[in-house]
Amino acid sequence: MEMNTATFEKIEKEKISDLKFPDKEVLLDSEKIKERAAELNRALLLGNLEHTKIKIYFEDESSRKVVETTVWGVTDKRIILKQGVVIPIIRVHQIKI
Repeated sequence: MEMNTATFEKIEKEKISDLKFPDKEVLLDSEKIKERAAELNRALLLGNLEHTKIKIYFEDESSRKVVETTVWGVTDKRIILKQGVVIPIIRVHQIKI
């Protein structure tokens, strides 16, 4: 099922550090969680090899947002962007390459 991306507000990467993220998973389907992990690994490879920008659809404590950026690293809990900016993986709805 395709997600409605029109409800996501565009944000600059530099503003992500100011956001607050709850500790609650945004995806309820285990298949979607597996899919997100696979997309993240692909985004990491493309970011490191080709510096490809991807769209990350995520949710902070107040609203849904989307950022277009390069993924520099992935830990078990966070996506690492340039300048040490991080997004908790459990707050990510989708990654579009």
